Amino acid sequence: MTKRLLLGCIADDFTGASDLANTLAREGMQTTQYIGTPQKPTSTNCDAAVVALKSRSIAADEAIAQSLEALHWLKDQGASQFVFKYCSTFDSTAAGNIGPVAEALAQELNTRAVVVCPAFPTTGRTVYQGHLFVFDKLLNESGLQNHPLNPMTDADIRRWLAQQSQSAPGHIGHAVVNKGSTDIRRALESASANSEILVVVDAVLDDDLRAIGAACSDAQLITGGSGIALGLPQNFRDQGLLSAASNNFAPQQSAAVILCGSCSAATREQIQHYDGPHFPIDVPSLMNKTITASSVANQLPTDATPLVYSSADPEVTRQLQNTYDTDSLAQAIESFFGELAIAMVDSGVKRIVVAGGETSGAVISALKLNAFDIGPEIDPGVPAMSTSTAPGLAVALKSGNFGGKDFFNKALTVLESGCE
Repeated sequence: MTKRLLLGCIADDFTGASDLANTLAREGMQTTQYIGTPQKPTSTNCDAAVVALKSRSIAADEAIAQSLEALHWLKDQGASQFVFKYCSTFDSTAAGNIGPVAEALAQELNTRAVVVCPAFPTTGRTVYQGHLFVFDKLLNESGLQNHPLNPMTDADIRRWLAQQSQSAPGHIGHAVVNKGSTDIRRALESASANSEILVVVDAVLDDDLRAIGAACSDAQLITGGSGIALGLPQNFRDQGLLSAASNNFAPQQSAAVILCGSCSAATREQIQHYDGPHFPIDVPSLMNKTITASSVANQLPTDATPLVYSSADPEVTRQLQNTYDTDSLAQAIESFFGELAIAMVDSGVKRIVVAGGETSGAVISALKLNAFDIGPEIDPGVPAMSTSTAPGLAVALKSGNFGGKDFFNKALTVLESGCE
């Protein structure tokens, strides 16, 4: 007998979706991740469904349209509570897309006092007095101010969100959050009475996120980073709606490849630490078509796992952006990695590790993968995943800033063995 879907989730990129799916699965919900909004009802027996969109950096009106389509599909599958997941570094611009999408979802669900909380303490993201920190640094001093697509130049989430939204956001400070779920719920009720649509909520510990989750047991919509889902499964468990969770992850013992387009500091360190063969991509050569995905694929070894990367430090990235149109540059790099992924799978590769949200989106789209079963966690926020249908791949999609310095080696091992 198929379960009724309990929780419907919408993520604005593919790595963020797997991050959220990982959190839900680890907390006891049978979880399936879909790539894009499915065009037919789900036959998967799951508690939570995560629809992965590629809407973080597109026009706000298109992001709203895609998100509403996902919401309608999730409602049709029976979900009664919804999560809008965005990056724990709040990647966006003054024009959107977090505020516009959150407001559109709230309007569609006819709800107010919607939690906005990008905190993920396990990976160093905390919100205090409405400001987003990356470990001990304000967001705009953490390196994210150099993000190639969405430079984050203000750590005040309230101020940043106000630029994107039609109404001023509210705020629930840590002094309230620290008192627990009852006080948080009262503060949200007060915000609703004041007609506040979006409410930034502080969180500096996982326990804060669990308290926020408990306070939102009856909320129709919650928004945040993947950490916001920490406390939600317990609400369904308390209602007797969760059974013992299991996963259908299928490891692969075949050839592998690592594809890396992220320029984050964490990813650059991981590249340096990886002990396999390295293949840096010269971006100017890619732009003038001196190199292609086919020519690179023909150079890669078959007796070791190659790491192919376009990652560069901030100064090199700025120089490239000054030389080439940013959109053309991003499109060329994404197309390259998508075409390379196809070539590698055609050659027999069954394990793929991808670093970077945009790169992950390009690879998954190129391979036309539709759904994943969620497996064991590789590093905080990054699960091993396997395709539910052919061609039978084991995949890890890593957000640029996630993972320890030995992530690539760990990911290859988990995708092969199925063990953490």
